[in-house]
Amino acid sequence: MNRVAIITGGTSGIGLATANRLRAMGYTVYEFSRRPAADTPNHLSVDVTDERAVKAAVEAVLGQAGHIDLLINNAGFGISGAMEFTDSADAHRLMEVNLFGMDNMIRAVLPHMRAARGGRIVNISSVAGVFAIPFQAWYSISKAAVRSLTMALANEVAPYGVQVTSVLPGDIRTGFTAARKKSALGDDQYGGRISRSVARMEKDEQTGMSPEAAARTIVRVATKKGGVKPYYTIGLSYQCLVFLDRLLPCGLTRRLLYLLYAK
Repeated sequence: MNRVAIITGGTSGIGLATANRLRAMGYTVYEFSRRPAADTPNHLSVDVTDERAVKAAVEAVLGQAGHIDLLINNAGFGISGAMEFTDSADAHRLMEVNLFGMDNMIRAVLPHMRAARGGRIVNISSVAGVFAIPFQAWYSISKAAVRSLTMALANEVAPYGVQVTSVLPGDIRTGFTAARKKSALGDDQYGGRISRSVARMEKDEQTGMSPEAAARTIVRVATKKGGVKPYYTIGLSYQCLVFLDRLLPCGLTRRLLYLLYAK
């Protein structure tokens, strides 16, 4: 039987590379995003923060394909700036997309996966969900929340044959960097540290892994036979860092992050 996948945020970057790789493997891929994509097969213009629109789009996929085997929650964006000076509306909007938009997708798809007694949900988190990045606090918070959501949901739905896991990318060369909403408000009070921190992070991103390389891991996890672990980190160096986080005292970890991104 033909395998059917839904991926959110699949018109660019990691999402596009992942969708293309799944299609090459024979999956029928439906892509949900707000931006138009005339050349993308099975594209549906959906704002993941709109619960009704999400449900309608999922029902449309089921009406056409008959079943959903895989959901990859990839839609998200970033903001940067000091927490003290971040507009609360920007923080709320980020959480609506990165966390509650994911929740909307899961709640729309999950009843059908439970009824089918099978399916897999892959949530894209981030290494920033393990190492909270100074001056990118809200992005880090959203990705830490994704990890918690994944861990809790995996146990809730395990008896129904539905598997839930998360994937943690690190620095990836995509349009995510340019799309980040940056605010330097308060930079004078913070001694220029906001601008320095974001510049360092963006340099790391633009010299990071290609989206195609990240997509290989995401697709490997998404199509893996048998069971899946609670999370997978992309890249050996990041795997080592996440492992070290379990071993190092939290005070030392905080100090290292300060030296890297907050000094």
